[in-house]
Amino acid sequence: MSADEIGIVLLSLKVAALAVLLVAPFAVFFAWVLARRNFPGKSLLDAAIHLPLVLPPVAVGYGLLLVFGRQGPVGRVLDELLGVQLAFAWEGAALAAAVMALPLAVRPIRLALETVDTRLELAARTLGATRRDAFLSVTLPLCLPGIVAALVLGFARALGEFGATITFVSNIPGETRTLPLAMHTLLEVPDGEAGALRLAIFSIVLSLAALMAAEYLNRRLRRRLGGVP
Repeated sequence: MSADEIGIVLLSLKVAALAVLLVAPFAVFFAWVLARRNFPGKSLLDAAIHLPLVLPPVAVGYGLLLVFGRQGPVGRVLDELLGVQLAFAWEGAALAAAVMALPLAVRPIRLALETVDTRLELAARTLGATRRDAFLSVTLPLCLPGIVAALVLGFARALGEFGATITFVSNIPGETRTLPLAMHTLLEVPDGEAGALRLAIFSIVLSLAALMAAEYLNRRLRRRLGGVP
């Protein structure tokens, strides 16, 4: 691989890793709300979280540009107060990837939470644990396999994100050109098929490695939790 291709791969890994860090707390929170709380508008919240799955990714990217662009309500505040610009920057690519990955992460965590016996939490509460302590010491460890699976899915989705990314942060070499954007660029230039094929193969290798690592971690966690090996 050339130096440019290595840079593209490293940038893609950096974007995907930051996307997972952004997704993790929100995915756990929304999954807990959907699994353990009943309130008016719950179905609407569920639909809103999963909206990126059915919307065209370009529409999601355009929405991010309206909100987080330099003239957007949030983007203007970030720029004026913190000097942070997300549009046309690699951090913005991570935000776009995180938004697209969020629904894929929420679902497995919600299913994991729904399998946890709430009587275990109640037992911890009767022994003096607060609601937060019961969640951190009982519920969260039991949900770890689901959380790991969710974050790996989010990582893989972030690696492959294209539509929202190119709309929100464009296709800037060395700044926002991730693997999918680089493959798209190579396929539009003469004799670029070989480079696109190399990047596609590397994308497959990365995704397979992530999924295999997730399965290994899941088995380790289930053994520690007394599950089936």
